[in-house]
Amino acid sequence: MENVGFEQLAGLFASVGALFTQKREELCAMDAKLGDGDLGLTMSKGFAALPELMRAEAESAAGDVGKLLMKAGMKMSSLVPSTMGFLMSSGVMEGGKALKGRSEIDGAGLADYLEGFAAGVQKRGKCAQGQRTIYDAVKPAADAARSCSEENAAATPQAVIKAALEAAAEGVEKTKAMTPVFGKAAVHAAKCAGVPDQGAVAGYYMILGMYNYLCP
Repeated sequence: MENVGFEQLAGLFASVGALFTQKREELCAMDAKLGDGDLGLTMSKGFAALPELMRAEAESAAGDVGKLLMKAGMKMSSLVPSTMGFLMSSGVMEGGKALKGRSEIDGAGLADYLEGFAAGVQKRGKCAQGQRTIYDAVKPAADAARSCSEENAAATPQAVIKAALEAAAEGVEKTKAMTPVFGKAAVHAAKCAGVPDQGAVAGYYMILGMYNYLCP
């Protein structure tokens, strides 16, 4: 498999959902120290539901991968009514908007989706790089994906997601030295030194879930 077709989109996100289900307790434990303790529940519930939401919207999306992502992302937001849930659904919808009118996702299309996802997170969360959030993982990932697709017009989704994953991992590592700006973590900033941001870790896992599907 190289490109991701309309019929394969649910499988791609099923892989993401499965990884978040596997990492649910780990993310909740990380979040309990510096947040509300529900991060793993939010990510697993939201992304595990996406494949079924996509199947339910498949007919009305009529083969358009962008439209399918937008519709499923909109439904996802009502399932996980939390700050992170809204960030994720906004990311999925904006990523879908970048793919509207396409029947499959190639390498450049995957870069478009990741850029749209990062833009959706930034727009909804009003965050910037360096503020110790999920954006510190997904923005570098999107930038690396775009560079990969621009340097090689024939870059496959596999090559693009590999570049994105490496950049996301580096982004997570950098959060260890960042001072938090948002939420409970900002109140307990001293406890964050040397510890990766749990939101950034979640962003990394999202991309890892896609990688696991594309590069089995």
